[in-house]
Amino acid sequence: MAVPKRKTSPSKRNMRRSHHALEANSFVEDKDTGELRRPHHIDLKTGMYKGRQVMTPKED
Repeated sequence: MAVPKRKTSPSKRNMRRSHHALEANSFVEDKDTGELRRPHHIDLKTGMYKGRQVMTPKED
């Protein structure tokens, strides 16, 4: 079994974790309604995805 020869320093450990930060969510403006939505997701108000109806619209 592989065992580290030396303890990993805090500097090395933190350099490895530099890519672990969370990014902010991205949003795009819907062409039809003008509201913000996540890319590649269904618009829940209209039920449209890629220009076609995929589900019935959500009612308030």
